[in-house]
Amino acid sequence: MAKSRLDPKAETKAEKETGNSLHRQWQILSRLPNGKWIGTRDLQEQLQREGIDISLRTIQRDLNQIAERFPIENNGATPQGWRWKSDAPIQSIPHMNSSQAVTFMMVEEHLKHLLPPSLLAEINPWFDLARKSLSSHQNNVRQWINRVRIIPATQPLIPPVVDRKAQTAIYEALLQDRQLECIYVKRNAQKEEKTYVLNPLALVQRGAIIYLVCTRQDKSEVQTFALHRFKSATVLDSRALHPVGFDIDQYIDTGTLGFRVDLEQATEDVQLVLHMHQNDAMTFIESKLSKDQQITDLEDDMKRISATVPFNLQLVWWLRGFGKKITHIEPAQVAELVWENSQ
Repeated sequence: MAKSRLDPKAETKAEKETGNSLHRQWQILSRLPNGKWIGTRDLQEQLQREGIDISLRTIQRDLNQIAERFPIENNGATPQGWRWKSDAPIQSIPHMNSSQAVTFMMVEEHLKHLLPPSLLAEINPWFDLARKSLSSHQNNVRQWINRVRIIPATQPLIPPVVDRKAQTAIYEALLQDRQLECIYVKRNAQKEEKTYVLNPLALVQRGAIIYLVCTRQDKSEVQTFALHRFKSATVLDSRALHPVGFDIDQYIDTGTLGFRVDLEQATEDVQLVLHMHQNDAMTFIESKLSKDQQITDLEDDMKRISATVPFNLQLVWWLRGFGKKITHIEPAQVAELVWENSQ
């Protein structure tokens, strides 16, 4: 039997170098963008953030080798920019850098409950990959997940318990554009149960509560149903019926999800006028009530704020939070509700 020309130590060293080169080139390949160019120095900075120390010359050599086997291209500039070719097939690379991993972790934390289980089953491996990626790197990007928080602007509430089987059916009906048969517990003292056939249109989270925006089979009016009040739900084979021209963003803009003051009347916009001291009015200088908001000066360092807003209970509750900081409110029907229990 012929003996190897290399001794075992040399073979081990060669294998290790090949492995390092493969890992390095894989890291470079995973960072090439589609559509735009990325320079070798930008690649070097990204790799260094991941703890990979590499020279510009090595990156350039690796890119030239990768280009022999993968559909990537350079722009011929000095310094060169690299990217995937426009006709390159979508690449499935089992790697995730820290910035991508942090994004997936934040999606899992804040949006996971809004995704249907069938899609979550497909995405869960990416969540797992994100956790592994973050645990294997020591850098500032990894710490981002521990340095960012989202807190509610109002009193935080513990989310109500949602029946998981009903939630799964609701999400699947929305995903598949199917009708939904359900048992819903109405919000009243008797907790009356009603059976409905619904046409799912959208999901909206407002504070701690998730609402299904839909129409009933027997009515054309768009309504909202709180998910935690569904006792059961079943996906039907029949297609969901959509109101002509329905747009979820336009529906939200009507203010209906802020709860109407009078359920017998349609939600109306009002020309809201507030008088406040200029120090308190800074809230509206920094964050406008509406696009047509105007602020004018009054006597004694007072400000007049005017804006067109939906007239609903959310507006009333929000204005009550200012207490005595508001000295004047128009129109009268808004003022009466805001101050109805004040002395």
